[in-house]
Amino acid sequence: MEIWHNPSCSKCAGARATLDEARVPYRLRAYLEQAPSPAELTEVLRRLDDRAWDVCRTGEPAATALGMADWPRDDATEPRWIEAMAAHPELIQRPILLLDDGSAMVGRTPEALDEAVRRAGADPGP
Repeated sequence: MEIWHNPSCSKCAGARATLDEARVPYRLRAYLEQAPSPAELTEVLRRLDDRAWDVCRTGEPAATALGMADWPRDDATEPRWIEAMAAHPELIQRPILLLDDGSAMVGRTPEALDEAVRRAGADPGP
């Protein structure tokens, strides 16, 4: 499993702790330093079965500066969203868990993390 994480994010720390406790191996990708390409983001969105605006942190200063709250949310403008997120990776929701089974999920809730542990074949614990 690969985790797109921000080292200063409490939700990312929680995801790492949950996976560590369940002994699920993972690789970390500091996506703010190793920004994903538009093609990578497109693939991750496919794996998440989400649209770009579903995983965009529209409250971030970069989103405000770009006026993203007013951007259309449709097929025609999704590439614009993806380009903005690639150029400003702080706009990407975190942590994103890329599971070895080809799926992905945003690991912000205990339920999502338990599901990631289950899919990884580990015991989520009590």
